[in-house]
Amino acid sequence: MVNLHQEKKEAEPRIQGINAFVLMFIIILVMSLLTYILPAGQYERVESNGRMVVDPESFQYISSNPVGFLEIFNSVHLGMLEGAPIILFVFLFGGALGIMQKTGAIDSFIKVMASKFGKKEYVLIPILVLIFASLGTLIGSAEDTLVYIAIIIPLTMALGMDAMTGFAIVMLGTLATGFTSGITNPFNIGVAQTIAELPMYSGMSYRIVVFAAFYILTVLFIYRHAKKIKSDPSKGIYGKFNPEESIKIDLDFKISTRHLLALFVLLGNFVALIVGVIKFQWYISEIGGIFLLSSIIMSIICKIGPNKMAEGFITGARDMVEGALIIGFAQTILVITTNGGLIDTILHFVSNAVSVLPASINAVGMFLLQLCLNFLVPSGSGQAALTMPIMTPLADLIGVTRQTAVLAFQFGDGISNMVIPTSGVLLAGLAIAGIPFSKWVRWVFPYFLIQTCLAIVLLVIAHLINYGPF
Repeated sequence: MVNLHQEKKEAEPRIQGINAFVLMFIIILVMSLLTYILPAGQYERVESNGRMVVDPESFQYISSNPVGFLEIFNSVHLGMLEGAPIILFVFLFGGALGIMQKTGAIDSFIKVMASKFGKKEYVLIPILVLIFASLGTLIGSAEDTLVYIAIIIPLTMALGMDAMTGFAIVMLGTLATGFTSGITNPFNIGVAQTIAELPMYSGMSYRIVVFAAFYILTVLFIYRHAKKIKSDPSKGIYGKFNPEESIKIDLDFKISTRHLLALFVLLGNFVALIVGVIKFQWYISEIGGIFLLSSIIMSIICKIGPNKMAEGFITGARDMVEGALIIGFAQTILVITTNGGLIDTILHFVSNAVSVLPASINAVGMFLLQLCLNFLVPSGSGQAALTMPIMTPLADLIGVTRQTAVLAFQFGDGISNMVIPTSGVLLAGLAIAGIPFSKWVRWVFPYFLIQTCLAIVLLVIAHLINYGPF
């Protein structure tokens, strides 16, 4: 007989990475030290088509300006000030999502889809993956989808599959497919394009193609595993769930009229967002405002009182504290490297090193670099704030469009979240499912390799079509 306590203990991820803030502060100290070691340099910035770009022929060394001891700590506040527009947008958007969660409309939508297609398991997989992928790619859902793991796993097991199938539907759907493609994801594409001075959500049509490619890969990978478990349940991975227990799913669940109306408001929100961004050049203030307005309307429809709305807003904003503050710390690094005259020196060295390579290879190199950096900074918005200030002018110097550089960041940030032990969302989900980290990595690694190769192909295509607008 299996000892349940022992099984739960085994399920807890044993690998603990260094705290992201400790790591960021170490980087701050290292960069401050480098201002005493590396020579300061400067490129001239010139205006081109309404944006500032680097003049590649203008680099020159300038007098060093080492960062003093007290200036290191002063720079943290300056970094927060530099990142304030994005930080406040993250808090506002998180608060709006918190209000939406309070309505229960999204939860009801998941349940009604499960009940409607619960007896058609091979129809259910692509539908559920599409739902979670849409949440990830449209509104940047991540931590908020963890609650569905405990709903989807019992459903897949009741249909003769295993816990891994249910966990993969949520995790690969939300993060690997949705968050990585980022059609209108405010936390990665929104932040990265803001820093790269690109029009908000520009290049959406190609990201829809990326979404479709990743979606097909995810469905086929999960479907293949589910088919194997249906044929031989002994090969299943069940985590802390007992495959011999009878699991009952409410296949007669009906969505309420109020929740249905609230979901139509959410759908209207996305239509308004796309129209506003394309036709009226909405930016982060308007995007945050439209989500807040939609969440309030949804709450009124669902009869959520003002106090409950406020609680939802506070809870949602609180969930964003870590990611928001990491943006500020990343901006601190930028403040130090800029004030110390290092950022252009770094650009000069890197551009010289890669200038002999084809631009398409450079785009792939950017992706592989972001893939590694995500191990250190697993926050999508934090990584964008840390790397895009360097990747943007680097793209200008080496002949890669800024939009392609943003795409490389997206891929590196999203794909690696499936295998790195510093991903808080992944570890929390594994703990809920009771699946050991090592077992998950063995299972998902072929998917990780295939998606990485697919991302490289998509990046090369992006370069060949001059993915823009610039």
